[in-house]
Amino acid sequence: MIKEKSEDIYQRLARHLDDLPAGLPATDSGIELKLLRRFFNENEAALALHVTLIPEEARVIAYRAKISTTEAGRRLSEMASKGLLYSITSEKKPPRYMINQMVIGIWEFHVNDLDLKLIRDMNEYSEVLIKEAWKIPQLRTIPVNQSISPQLQVSTYERAEELLRRQDKIVVAPCICRREKKMAGEGCQAPEEACLILGKAADYYLRNGLGRAIDLAEAEAILRDAEKAGLVLQPSNAERAANICCCCGCCCAVLRNIKKYPRPVDFVSSPFYAHSDEALCDGCSVCLERCPMDAINLESGFSVVNRDRCIGCGLCITTCPTKALELIRKPEIEQPYVPKSNIENYIRLAKKRGKLSNTKMLMMQIKSKFDRLRARQ
Repeated sequence: MIKEKSEDIYQRLARHLDDLPAGLPATDSGIELKLLRRFFNENEAALALHVTLIPEEARVIAYRAKISTTEAGRRLSEMASKGLLYSITSEKKPPRYMINQMVIGIWEFHVNDLDLKLIRDMNEYSEVLIKEAWKIPQLRTIPVNQSISPQLQVSTYERAEELLRRQDKIVVAPCICRREKKMAGEGCQAPEEACLILGKAADYYLRNGLGRAIDLAEAEAILRDAEKAGLVLQPSNAERAANICCCCGCCCAVLRNIKKYPRPVDFVSSPFYAHSDEALCDGCSVCLERCPMDAINLESGFSVVNRDRCIGCGLCITTCPTKALELIRKPEIEQPYVPKSNIENYIRLAKKRGKLSNTKMLMMQIKSKFDRLRARQ
């Protein structure tokens, strides 16, 4: 009986997480349930079923879960400190809690709790997750600054340096992808401390010991080092980005998986593509080594860019000795729409997955307000 109860609660939690925009699609092997059992105990799984994407105080969640506000506050705080829930704190309001998605979310928040078994399980599942649930990009690719020519018109949210200058708080955190590869005896020599967390998300990282606060000068230095190491800059797919990840093609779970497809360009949002001028190219092949997507080939001794594979990172431009390569903005009809916020991106992703219509979102918001009123009575 206990085993059946345990399996039931984790299956319910899996469905709950799969109803979120980023999803948790089921597999024949049940690897997703195995991961949930690793992250959540039964009591945590049961309480997580009452937490939504709408930030809510403990008393509201307590009302749905039929437990006291004191008990809910204690348990929710513990779960947030373990990376199972997301918490928002302020001096004027009680903490509010949101459900975390598996990726980007629960997985990344366990960067300090990795072991080889967990790494193997997540690597097995990440390929399924990206294939089945990433119906629109969750990440953008923005070019490294040195690859942007003065003639190229670039919006503020397309420049990493400008994204940093607009922040009041920046945290740097370890890259979970490079850490897990090193633990497995693989990976590369790129800097591990290279994930930049911005704004309110930085508070969560600091509270949970997931990173350290840095100033703008250090953040800009990390971007310069990233370019030298050949790292792709990937902020969240929103104008008000919550993070900028500096990713390598050999370790990054996203880049490794989308590289397997004939059109990596479909999985990331990028407004640019690289172009090679045959008249200037001397066929040195340096760009082939720098490209994380194998988007460049030598044909008749000259570099040729495959636009289906190019994600517009600009890494090939900065090391081209003859300046044969340049970034070009895609035609207007091919320009990807960049949501204003992560919330807008989540809504678009949920619609694409058939998980959340406008009506259902409205009902969730109304229900949340109703629950708040009931909780005050």
